[in-house]
Amino acid sequence: MEPDPKVAELHNGIRLPYVEQGDRAGAPVVMLHGITDSLHSFDPVLAHLPRHIRVFALTQRGHGDADRPASGYRTRDFAADVAAFMDAVDIESAVVVGHSMGATNAERFAIDYPKRVSGLVLVGSFASYRSNPGLVEYFNSTVSQLKDPINVAIAREFQESTLARRIPPASLDLFVSESLKAPARVWRDAFQGLFEDDFAGELGRIAVPTLLVWGERDALVPRQDQAALLSAIPGATLTAYESTGHAVHWEQPARFAEDLAGFVRGILPG
Repeated sequence: MEPDPKVAELHNGIRLPYVEQGDRAGAPVVMLHGITDSLHSFDPVLAHLPRHIRVFALTQRGHGDADRPASGYRTRDFAADVAAFMDAVDIESAVVVGHSMGATNAERFAIDYPKRVSGLVLVGSFASYRSNPGLVEYFNSTVSQLKDPINVAIAREFQESTLARRIPPASLDLFVSESLKAPARVWRDAFQGLFEDDFAGELGRIAVPTLLVWGERDALVPRQDQAALLSAIPGATLTAYESTGHAVHWEQPARFAEDLAGFVRGILPG
């Protein structure tokens, strides 16, 4: 059973839903979902994590049931929200886990707030968005044309594109319904922020242990992106999941939870 959501009010006035699980004295882990997702993106993983990991899975601004300000959808804005969220829940530093857009936001957070991150787990992480022809085409043909309410078929096709394996239909339905909560302007602004905020030249400033997790059948992120990240982030390591797509944590939640717990144990012993 997943924990009930709470709401954190940030010092900037933004309200972000989150779930918390694990012992209060446990190792803090903050989880950041991908574009149009929500805290529910990590539901499949939570049941497999040990109690000694204190997990916070949050919904980022504009998404799910979070506040939707008129602006502020650049990577730096999301990263600043993570710092403010950690203030609100009274944790000084944490391992930050990010999927897709969340991985990019986690990288920016580690660069902008180096004392507040003890490790990074980057799942399905892009090295570049604007040099990815598939994403550029998808934005131009679909995202830039979106109108409210979002068409259910578009949200379902988007979520299905992240998968190489079947997941429980109820889980997929939940992820689609969460995507429908983000208005068209948030889809557009969040995608545009990723295209415009290219900080590849700053990745060498990340100074914490970093684990890349990538599915070998990821239709969105090519293998060369992982090679570029490994080259750019000092000491980063890669775990590749065979026969798995972009949503590694949906397709293999138990294995991902085990890898995450092992990573946390390795950098925060005891």
